[in-house]
Amino acid sequence: MRSLMKFIAPHKTIPPTPWRAEHRWQLSPARVAILFFGLAIFGLGDSLLVQGNVGNAPWTVFAQGLSLKTGFPLGVSTFLISVAVLLIWIPLKEKPGFGTLSNILLIATFIQVGISIFPLQHSLAMGVSFDLLGIILVGIGSSLYITCGLGPGPRDGAMTGIHQATGIRVGRVRLGIELTVLIVGRLMGGTVGVGTLLFALLIGESIAISLGIVARLTSR
Repeated sequence: MRSLMKFIAPHKTIPPTPWRAEHRWQLSPARVAILFFGLAIFGLGDSLLVQGNVGNAPWTVFAQGLSLKTGFPLGVSTFLISVAVLLIWIPLKEKPGFGTLSNILLIATFIQVGISIFPLQHSLAMGVSFDLLGIILVGIGSSLYITCGLGPGPRDGAMTGIHQATGIRVGRVRLGIELTVLIVGRLMGGTVGVGTLLFALLIGESIAISLGIVARLTSR
């Protein structure tokens, strides 16, 4: 049991991997394949939270609210929000990478794919099961995407850019942004519930555990 816990112990830093790029536009077939796979898994995981129907992740609450107000598909709304957030990078003097642009396109695409193939749930038990699986997939997808080193997603880049421009602690910037999009999304009709709480409580651990597993596997 102790050896298993050591294997999956949360990893508090981003581990070096054989596929990690030295700069944001250093591409190779293997690196791009891992990046795309990670982003696809992330999008499918996010779609499971949507189809669980008991509460979305904060940014997806916002995207769902926008979708309800505009009539755009959820994937399109997610894409438009990502592009809008990327524009915030300009005054913050942040520079996107290949991973940043891939994040915008692929996560939105696979959210839309996921809500097309996963059935909408109508019971709390199945909804929570979908959410837990979704959180696991988002953690796995995040760990693969992050370890490619091809640039942060638009939301993470905006968060760190605001931190550097204002000096406000990263945690407070992130909390402020996510509370804002959560509240605005809820006012527009996005789904908030137990799934939202589960995501807030568990996503950090899901990513940390996934990074720990990646670190162990690539150190052998």
